[in-house]
Amino acid sequence: MRFALSGEQRQFAASLHELLSAVDTPAATRAWARGRHEPGLELWHRLAGLGVLDLLDPGTGAEPPDVAVAFEALGYHAVPGPLVESMVVAPVLSQGNGEIVTVLAPPEVPVALDADIAGLILRLRDGRAARVEAAELDRIRSIDPARRLFRVRGGREVPMEGGGDRPAAKAFDYAVLAVAAQLVGAGQWLLDTAVEYARRRSQYGRPIGQYQAIKHLLADVVTRLEFARPLVYGAAVALQDAENRAGAVRSGTVRWGTLTRDVSAAKVAAGEAAYLAARTALQVHGAIGYTAEHDLGLWLTKVRALVGAWGGAGFHRGRVLAALRSEAP
Repeated sequence: MRFALSGEQRQFAASLHELLSAVDTPAATRAWARGRHEPGLELWHRLAGLGVLDLLDPGTGAEPPDVAVAFEALGYHAVPGPLVESMVVAPVLSQGNGEIVTVLAPPEVPVALDADIAGLILRLRDGRAARVEAAELDRIRSIDPARRLFRVRGGREVPMEGGGDRPAAKAFDYAVLAVAAQLVGAGQWLLDTAVEYARRRSQYGRPIGQYQAIKHLLADVVTRLEFARPLVYGAAVALQDAENRAGAVRSGTVRWGTLTRDVSAAKVAAGEAAYLAARTALQVHGAIGYTAEHDLGLWLTKVRALVGAWGGAGFHRGRVLAALRSEAP
């Protein structure tokens, strides 16, 4: 299995970083948390110009590794909104048509992200997917203010088909892959920011980055991220291989449990790496990292929320264990 990105994928990643570095993403994220979506939607519009919103639409030629590339960049820059739901889950299910989409997948995803501005609410349950119409929404608090969560009550479910065999399972695993890539990207931003701060911040006449204790903390984060990233891209390649072999999952050539194992392992590793990056970045920054005015907090709360999004570590470890048991002779 080859993990190296192609030249086109590296160029795509560079274009995304260039675009997102040129705008004030933290300001858009803070506005989104206050219910002002215009700056964030303008950012989405710019991303659409690079084809990010249409990654998985038929005819684009994009594949799961391209999703990982895009969502690592989106996580690095903490772009707000229901990205996974609109850009991954909806296209896999042949839904959305470019509108904002939110998704429920109980019990792992019991609430809907940004349901108040979504043009479409989907529910994944018992291996099937359905549209939810005329539902009532109750806002609930999130650890990440920019993740505006809603309970969806009542409503009418309209069953739908799409996404080939096992549509809900396939959409769920694509979502997990995208969240894992976001976590790797967010963890990388936290590491880069902590390294830069350690170079500039002086104590006792020396930059704090020269102290062995700080070096060891940052080195541990580098190691975790470097182990997590190949798992994320390995899971993406596994999904791509299954997609390239039409009917492989149905025929038994590729067992879906194997793909589930790879995706869940990637989510666990990415979550642990990003969480370590968050704790380390906060420790390196000291008291200033706790202030609401510092951008660090936007990534700290996002990582904490994404670690549990689309299934927490316990759930995904359970899926890995179940897959390994099923493969045992």
